[in-house]
Amino acid sequence: MFAWMAWTWATAGFFAVILLLLVLMTVLAVYRPETPKRGVLGFPTTRGDRLFVSLVGSGIIFIIWIRITGGDNLWYPTGIALLYGAAMFRFA
Repeated sequence: MFAWMAWTWATAGFFAVILLLLVLMTVLAVYRPETPKRGVLGFPTTRGDRLFVSLVGSGIIFIIWIRITGGDNLWYPTGIALLYGAAMFRFA
């Protein structure tokens, strides 16, 4: 049924992490509701907004890294993406 997809452990892990993040955000929204805050982005954001911006930005970081280096050593963009995500949740 899913033979057309290239499922690897890395692909399954990626989707599992995204699923866990969505569940975590849902649980946090239920038990600790949040009012939007205005940060460096210039518009009010919630935790879910900051997660979305972090995921999109991380994807862009990886695309640029792969374009520049050809995909060598993906630990560097992983570190950059984690720092970017932490900055988004702290300052945005």
